[in-house]
Amino acid sequence: MVCAFLVVSINTVISIPQFLSVVMLGDGMADVFNRSELTTIVPLVVVPLAYVIVNVLTPLNYSFGVTDIFLWLTIVVMQKLSKQKLNMEMKLLVFSQLIFGVAWLNQVPFLTPYGFGEGSLSLKIKEAAIQIGFGQVLTLYANVLFLIFMASAITLWVYLILYMEKWAISQELHRAQLEAHTSRSGREVLHLVHDLKTPLATIEGLVSLMEIRWPDPKMQEYCQTIYGSIQSMSSMVSEILYEDRKNWCELRELIDYIRASRLSGTNCSVNIEFEEEPPAKLYINKIRLTRAIINLIDNALDATQKREDGRVILRATTLTNAVTLEVEDNGHGILANDLKRIWKTGYSTKKHPGVGLAFVRQVVEGHEGSVNIKSKVGQGTKVWITLPLGES
Repeated sequence: MVCAFLVVSINTVISIPQFLSVVMLGDGMADVFNRSELTTIVPLVVVPLAYVIVNVLTPLNYSFGVTDIFLWLTIVVMQKLSKQKLNMEMKLLVFSQLIFGVAWLNQVPFLTPYGFGEGSLSLKIKEAAIQIGFGQVLTLYANVLFLIFMASAITLWVYLILYMEKWAISQELHRAQLEAHTSRSGREVLHLVHDLKTPLATIEGLVSLMEIRWPDPKMQEYCQTIYGSIQSMSSMVSEILYEDRKNWCELRELIDYIRASRLSGTNCSVNIEFEEEPPAKLYINKIRLTRAIINLIDNALDATQKREDGRVILRATTLTNAVTLEVEDNGHGILANDLKRIWKTGYSTKKHPGVGLAFVRQVVEGHEGSVNIKSKVGQGTKVWITLPLGES
């Protein structure tokens, strides 16, 4: 039994990298090409192909026995039914138990004629067991251990799938609730902003009367200044109310507006690097684009708040046909797994849910631009927005 256990353990250690590497390859190709069926097709094709290549190119004569075929088909079926719900750590836990359980079939003496356990070590152990009258006991132990670990692997697999489905449903519910709350808050803000038009119109009318009533040059100058402020506020209200409302804005004006909106009256330190040669003009919704960039600045400040040498840079650069707005920090960075999900509504690496980066992408794409991110754990994160230039 000790020898059988050692052989099964050795076979398991050898088989886990073989099968798991193929599973990882299938999952990776499915992510890259966005084709979920590759999680099944790749293991189905690559496993037997690997045995053929090894036997053709080397003198090892590596046997693809019944146990390997059974294990191979079982993993393919589990991959098919999993539908990418399990991560690699979960699959390692399940498949390790599965491989260890199936490997015990190689130690069942009466299964040898059917292609189980044709390796030299397994054959010698079974022959020795039969010679000393231990064959039936070995068969009993091997079958029991096979059933235990097989049942354990399947039970764990089903539990993990159900758990991940429950988690996915809860995430979708959370996102729906968050979107509903955001939508409700947004409607309330829109109603409030819409109501601002009435007092603005009243103020404009009163200023017009003042201009007629008091023709003093200084009063006329004051009235024109008030008119300009009213027009500016009216444009801001329109940009908030209507997502597609855009106006021409100089890049310097946008940077100044971001500085005034985010940094005025705060202790936050953000270095601004501004390169504008030649001067650039953008056709944008200044309010929404400012909100998007401020969101990136807030994220960067959160990432650096625990570092004494924390640094956040807002960099604006004019290119030939575009403008880039870049927010860079030297904070804790973002994990590779999180980078794939940060653009989803409701996903956040913080303790509170957020719509920030999903909103940023929505705003940038609404301006026919693009947003990209690069991050290294422990070194920091860089997010840059590219917006096209146009003719005013």
